[in-house]
Amino acid sequence: MCTVILLHRPGHPWPVMLAANRDERLDRAWAAPAAHWPGHPGITGGRDLTAGGSWMAINRHGVVASVLNRAGSLGPAPGKRSRGELPLLALAGRTAHEAAAIVAGLDAAEWRPFNMVLADAWGGVFLAGLGEGHAEPAPLPPGLSMVTAHPPNDMHSPRIRRHLPLWRAARAPDSPEDWAEWLERLADSLGGRAEQLLLPPEGGFGTVCSSILALGAWQEWHFSAVWPRRTGFGAVALG
Repeated sequence: MCTVILLHRPGHPWPVMLAANRDERLDRAWAAPAAHWPGHPGITGGRDLTAGGSWMAINRHGVVASVLNRAGSLGPAPGKRSRGELPLLALAGRTAHEAAAIVAGLDAAEWRPFNMVLADAWGGVFLAGLGEGHAEPAPLPPGLSMVTAHPPNDMHSPRIRRHLPLWRAARAPDSPEDWAEWLERLADSLGGRAEQLLLPPEGGFGTVCSSILALGAWQEWHFSAVWPRRTGFGAVALG
């Protein structure tokens, strides 16, 4: 189960900021965000070295696409395409709404169930692919929203139930250099396993990396690997 937090503040110099933890099998190889796909010029993202796709990426227009598993759908399945394709397909869009329309036009039955968060400097969009039919775009409202393997802000998720009030009470960053409280929140591994935002390694599974992105007049992405040891957050070179 991964987590994406999106803060939308219309009229702020940095109107959209995102924070994310990626939870994955520790033996599933991946590469840090870069321009990994010659066939998709202008896209920078983390690359899954097993299937070749991405869990989070951004295009030259400042559109971010992130994909998460839904509850009970971890891992691949015979006859299904990799969900890591979805951010690359979505980022043919020049805006978050164009990206959402691309995803909504796909046959969701080709993939195992997924959640997607798409964002640009004008706001965020959520889509749920349920393994059939078509995903329906739903704008995320102004304010702070949290997405896991459950829908946005769904208090049936123990992780959302514990962490959403804490994130909403945290001081929001005023700039991409003002991440301190968000970094502390992303590293929170207190509580039961279902509640932890940063999962320590257990059973070959855990949080493998963290990201914070700021979307405004320009874009910034700060990235950190987590295990076997946490590295400092460093800026990702964006094309």
